Amino acid sequence: MVNKPLNAKTGSSAPVLITGGTQRLGLAIAENLLEQGYSVIVTYRRDKPAVQALRDKGADCIQADFADDAGISAFIAYVLQHYQALRAVIHNASQWLKNGALDNEHELMRIMWSVHVSAPYQLNLAFEELLKNQTPNQLADIIHMTDYVAEKGSSKHIAYAASKAGLASLTHSFAARLAPRVKVNSIAPSLLMFNQGDKPEYKTKALAKSLMAVEPGAVEAVQAVNYIMGSQYLTGRTIGLDGGRHLV
Repeated sequence: MVNKPLNAKTGSSAPVLITGGTQRLGLAIAENLLEQGYSVIVTYRRDKPAVQALRDKGADCIQADFADDAGISAFIAYVLQHYQALRAVIHNASQWLKNGALDNEHELMRIMWSVHVSAPYQLNLAFEELLKNQTPNQLADIIHMTDYVAEKGSSKHIAYAASKAGLASLTHSFAARLAPRVKVNSIAPSLLMFNQGDKPEYKTKALAKSLMAVEPGAVEAVQAVNYIMGSQYLTGRTIGLDGGRHLV
């Protein structure tokens, strides 16, 4: 087991695993948990400055590609070899590919399903005992980062939306399987952050899709993660971070 400092807040030295934790929402969540004193494991697909920055703060950053079973299996083997317990697993790794992004639509669906459904499914099963290997009064968490479109669908991102719906379904199944030692919940964001280069006309159109009509930033996801991990009762539920978009 990799020795990590004891977290004063929880009394647990078990780390939090965040897949896809080196950019946008995942990065904000990782940085917040490190600031709180948690040990953090982060996966990333491609090297970027944030990887070394997280390492400098104490995170264990592991390159992993969940687009196929080989990448999933290799990462599972690493964690099982180096860790004996996990405080939480946050499934944030994602690829946002639209219809026609690949020449082969079957391959596009396969990748979407592998990253958003197969990888979380396999990791949840493989790490079940690590999540339960806590002190008797310490609950563990699994958090699935789904998407608003899992509920509504998307004509331009059909495979993506279908796979995120599959991930949302895993929430109910694993909540029932792992209770009461492990809570399993989802966070379903809509627009939280724009991308660099987004045009003003796109921003205006996107903001008009929700009642709140603001770009709230990654802090909304950070606060949702902290709420879920701090709860002793919430499981099998989805927190929708959509600004009331379903009512527009």
